[in-house]
Amino acid sequence: MNGRRLLRAAAVGLGALGAGELLAATRGGSVIDGIGRLGADIAPVPVVEAMVARAGRYDKEATRAAVVANVVAGSAGLALLPERLRTPAVAALGAGASALALRGANRSAAGAFGGIAAAGVLRAGLRRPAGGLGSGLLWATGGIGMLAAAETLIRRADKRHGERVRQLGPMGSHVPMAEDGLGSEPGLSPLITKVGRFYVADVNSRPPRIDPREWRLAITGKVAHPLRLSLADLAEQAVEFDAVMVCVHNTPGQHRAGNARWFGVPLTALFDHAMPDTDATRLVTRAVDGYTISLDMAKLRTGELPGYLVIGMNGEPLPPEHGFPARVFVPGIYGQYTGAKWISELELSDDSHVDYWWKRGWTNETLWVTPQSRIDVASPGAGSPGKTTVAGVAWAPPQGVSAVDIRVDGTDWLPVELGAESAPAAWRRWRTVVDLPPGTHTIQARVTGRSGEVQDGVDRPSFPSGPSGFHTVTLTI
Repeated sequence: MNGRRLLRAAAVGLGALGAGELLAATRGGSVIDGIGRLGADIAPVPVVEAMVARAGRYDKEATRAAVVANVVAGSAGLALLPERLRTPAVAALGAGASALALRGANRSAAGAFGGIAAAGVLRAGLRRPAGGLGSGLLWATGGIGMLAAAETLIRRADKRHGERVRQLGPMGSHVPMAEDGLGSEPGLSPLITKVGRFYVADVNSRPPRIDPREWRLAITGKVAHPLRLSLADLAEQAVEFDAVMVCVHNTPGQHRAGNARWFGVPLTALFDHAMPDTDATRLVTRAVDGYTISLDMAKLRTGELPGYLVIGMNGEPLPPEHGFPARVFVPGIYGQYTGAKWISELELSDDSHVDYWWKRGWTNETLWVTPQSRIDVASPGAGSPGKTTVAGVAWAPPQGVSAVDIRVDGTDWLPVELGAESAPAAWRRWRTVVDLPPGTHTIQARVTGRSGEVQDGVDRPSFPSGPSGFHTVTLTI
């Protein structure tokens, strides 16, 4: 088989995917996102870790691009099959894509039809003769155009949903956070991370669209009084608290951490109403798509795990990408372990439950955030050669930060000025000025928590127990 035929088959695959995605997008579904979620669910941990490390905050875009690339490559591969095998193979792909569209939180008949339509277009295109360069270009151009149109439709639907969420009104008191005494230092992270700058990490390519009028939180399982609560019910019991949330993939110096003012109901208050049975040992937090994370009930009850059902962030309802209408958050635990977003149910269960991440090889023990510091600023002062401002943020939730030190070129550690603490679970800003001679220098920072734990300087990857190491910057004077 010549290369021209393979290229045309690949172009046919792009056109078929575009047609299916556009049909699915007309009703809010997505063939690409369904395939992407399956990849996230079954990919080996090293593959997932490599994707996170390389793609960073663009991991979702990278996942979609990988899906498109694999569909295109797979279409070329189908052209290599004998004719008698090609039709069953395409039919199986269409059925699989349709099942994936029905599997996710945004499940819809349109998404399933999109998968079937893509398979039909693909089979029709592969039946035609090889054709010339113009035929392949036509298929590829049409596919790209339809994919762009589908993306536009999905983004518009997401924007409308976000606007409806914001129309719910304030979630919290809107009381500004008190100043920490460090003022405004260019480049230094603010006390509160804006929603648009707050990191997003989950296994879904896009957040599900949930109607707040229909949504209810179900509290089920081993309880004396099962409950169904609306957002209004929860808001009546909610309190505000400041806390840093940290992704388990936040290696030193990265920005997969953010500090926010949250609005949520203490889980212990919900337990007071539901009255868990004595043999309820796990709290299973379940998302609308079936994703689960569980927490130790004994630690939740004693307050060792200070958990909340969060419904607001920085004075507003939770944005869809951060879990609207509700998520579970336990300050001091890595985001991957703290609880699910887009909560539909809190189930009181026993130890037989197996979490999503446990199946993927992560530990089933509580994974606490380790003390970590980040250098945001390292810049010589204007008109003062050698006088260098070094500033950043540090966290050690839930007990809080007691000290931050820096060292230059591997010399002794020197204490820095700490900003006032807003809450033990929140991050704390710090700053100092050092006098550096001309040349190239390395600067490191470390934090000590109130518990006495000192930041670990040994570089370790995120998997399987969280990252460690000092953030190091290089500066030339």
